[in-house]
Amino acid sequence: MNAYQKSAGSYPSRPRIETIGSLRCIVVDGSAEPRIPVILCHGYGAPGDDLASLTPHLIEWIGRDAAALRFVYPEAPHDLSDLGMPQGRAWWPLNMAAMQELLQTNRFSELHDAEPPEIDVARGALQETVEAVLANMPGSPAPETIPYCLGGFSQGAMLTMDLSLRGTMPPPKTLVQFSGTLVCANQWKASLSRLSRTKVLQSHGRIDPILPFSSAEALRDLLREGDVDVDFVAFQGPHTIETDALFRVVERLRLQAAETA
Repeated sequence: MNAYQKSAGSYPSRPRIETIGSLRCIVVDGSAEPRIPVILCHGYGAPGDDLASLTPHLIEWIGRDAAALRFVYPEAPHDLSDLGMPQGRAWWPLNMAAMQELLQTNRFSELHDAEPPEIDVARGALQETVEAVLANMPGSPAPETIPYCLGGFSQGAMLTMDLSLRGTMPPPKTLVQFSGTLVCANQWKASLSRLSRTKVLQSHGRIDPILPFSSAEALRDLLREGDVDVDFVAFQGPHTIETDALFRVVERLRLQAAETA
């Protein structure tokens, strides 16, 4: 017996591993007929199953409305074992020394306009996975009608923002940004109209030593200038996912479940 179910054959289902598009994913269904995919991407250096540990807590907090949900956790394609992180994965390579130098010299904002190397490749891979998830929901609804939730932590947040703004699939109903930051500013600004019907849930720690709080504010302000609906949660903490932000995601998912009932 595990935290996901009380007995064999009951729901939520046991976590299963599927290759969706080109990405290995962990999938957990809240019932036999889920209606809303919740696709969450881990951060740089984390194992592919990192955010999947949130699932039992989210299901418990959401309650019976969790039956509407299918949780999908894609694994990033880059293996970081050669960098001393045996289970670590990345969506694209990072120069951590250069990032730390920019942080220490208060020049991190120089990265706001930068386009990370291989972000196009990562965006293409994740789009393929999202499209496959939408196309294979029970009942075969039209993918463009599915009010899905997309998001991630840190590098996973950056990628999901980039996909939502520069992808060619329908944008998500809810976009979750746990401790992300602003990159590709010019490209993102030009595409903000894609988020006209999207609710963005963004959270960031005021003492984040990796991605500075000021850069999260810059992302928030860019979105608001484009009339995007942003719920911004600032907390007194480091580079992490804070409980209040999770509760706001829970409330948003409950609302989406009710709207599709």
